[in-house]
Amino acid sequence: MTARPATVEEVGRHVGASVELRGWLYNRRKAGKLQFLIIRDGTGFLQAVASEADLPPEVFELCRSLGQESSILARGVVRADPRSPGGYELSLTGLEALQAAEEYPISLKEHGADFLLDHRHLWLRTPRQHAIIRVRAEVIAACRDFLDGQGFLLVDTPILTPAACEGTTTLFETGYFDTTAYLAQSGQLYNEAAAMAFGRVYCFGPTFRAEKSRTRRHLMEFWMVEPEAAYLDFEGNLTLQEAMIVHIVERVLAKRRAELERLERDTAPLEGVRPPFPRVSYDEALRLLEPVEPLAWGEDFGAPHEVAVAGHFDRPVFVHRFPAKVKAFYMKPDPERPDVVLGADLLAPEGYGEIIGGGERLADHETLRRRIREHGLPEEAFRWYLDLRRYGSVPHSGFGLGIERVVAWLCGLEHIREAIPFPRLLNRIYP
Repeated sequence: MTARPATVEEVGRHVGASVELRGWLYNRRKAGKLQFLIIRDGTGFLQAVASEADLPPEVFELCRSLGQESSILARGVVRADPRSPGGYELSLTGLEALQAAEEYPISLKEHGADFLLDHRHLWLRTPRQHAIIRVRAEVIAACRDFLDGQGFLLVDTPILTPAACEGTTTLFETGYFDTTAYLAQSGQLYNEAAAMAFGRVYCFGPTFRAEKSRTRRHLMEFWMVEPEAAYLDFEGNLTLQEAMIVHIVERVLAKRRAELERLERDTAPLEGVRPPFPRVSYDEALRLLEPVEPLAWGEDFGAPHEVAVAGHFDRPVFVHRFPAKVKAFYMKPDPERPDVVLGADLLAPEGYGEIIGGGERLADHETLRRRIREHGLPEEAFRWYLDLRRYGSVPHSGFGLGIERVVAWLCGLEHIREAIPFPRLLNRIYP
């Protein structure tokens, strides 16, 4: 019987057939004259049973002697077995080693976080990390499918910029020939230019913040999806965010439930993510905080404040109309109360904090120009941005969704560092 190439993910379609798996030896255990090999191939993990009675001695010895993460070609007959993970196993008929791995540094015992991060290039091979990265891929696909379906156009924005988007204290600076450039904090400002050309746009890519923070919610390099829309007001912006989050959660529950189960994620809180999301003003949030995390009016929220406010709700909650002085220069003031802006943060429940920040943008040229000066930003660097208010300015709004923060929430992660393949932290840029 000729073995046909197959993957672990599709092996259930080949019950009774002879297949060849091309992968790596993840683990092995023995029971008398049987060897149980756990094989991974990037799509999943499958148990292969090697019987001494059915294999040539040299093949059985190879099964016994190969080290963890050796690359192999495993041939055998697919059997249905409800006791096996995934419901199938492989009755081994042949095994070939492409490379016999050296002693593998990440054994199946417990390891500390620093050790695992030093070996992140290998840690990614484990079932837990497989599950997280597959959820991450699903979140990204859900974001793009949702926005594409809402008439948004993907427009790429630059990573190297001549000026700050939100402030100058958290920028990574780099040389750009005979001048200075910065790694982008956001694609938003360029997105606004694209929105004036195409109506509804979004960008998706890495962003960089040089915050000297060691919290479980901060990365130096992270990925954002940032929609921007002409003729979208503040209320419409919140409605769009709400619909997008509901879509993402439903998609992950539908397509990545097995991964959530592997992560031992209690999905009951996610099942309850339904519209409408609660909305509380900054002033109302201060009253909620008073008994536990009091905050003076005019101060921005920190992680404890976000957690405390979100703890009052069983689904994401919008906190809106923050004081103008703690938000970016481009936020539009509330016409009925100029000391606050038409912006909002969307806070995830279960202690995960802000996952979206956004709002309506300033559309008036002179007001925006004054705000740039008030924030001490170089007006010349924003001349092109001010042009958007001189040539056909319209009301417009947008937001930024942090991929890693959404993944951490959906997966129930203790630290955001697992939500990205190669995390960049305050004290870590290796590997």
